[in-house]
Amino acid sequence: RKELDMYKRILVAIDGSKISDLALEEAISLAREMKSQLLLLHVNEGLPAQWEPEGAPLLILPEMLDAIAEAAESLLRKARERAERAAVPAETRLVEALGRRTAQVISEEARKWPADLLVLGTHGRKGFDHLLLGSVAEGVMRTASMPVLLVRQSTA
Repeated sequence: RKELDMYKRILVAIDGSKISDLALEEAISLAREMKSQLLLLHVNEGLPAQWEPEGAPLLILPEMLDAIAEAAESLLRKARERAERAAVPAETRLVEALGRRTAQVISEEARKWPADLLVLGTHGRKGFDHLLLGSVAEGVMRTASMPVLLVRQSTA
């Protein structure tokens, strides 16, 4: 079990989805087993570009941005509480994507922290869905400078 000793700093990317919750649980479990520290990361992607039917840009109110930020803070707070209930030390970080790809932001934050292991969920989409939606997990796999653990939802 000596190889497990090298993962002392584990970053887990969370977005509030079911698969993200599974990744969080796996990261907490690993961190508890290895006596590791967790960084809970949420990347705020901002509002998607939307247009009204007449071609005028959608009006974005400051209250909308505040609500998005509050939801992200709440997500991180609840995740930290889950880690702390499992006696795992955790810190949180909310990062704005600012036009960058989410995968790039996750990899950069993991390098800066610095993480020994990066954990995230993947939906495992294939074919047209993968092409259409892209894959944050695949982007992280390509750009991360540390081992990446992908957690998939059980199909059983």
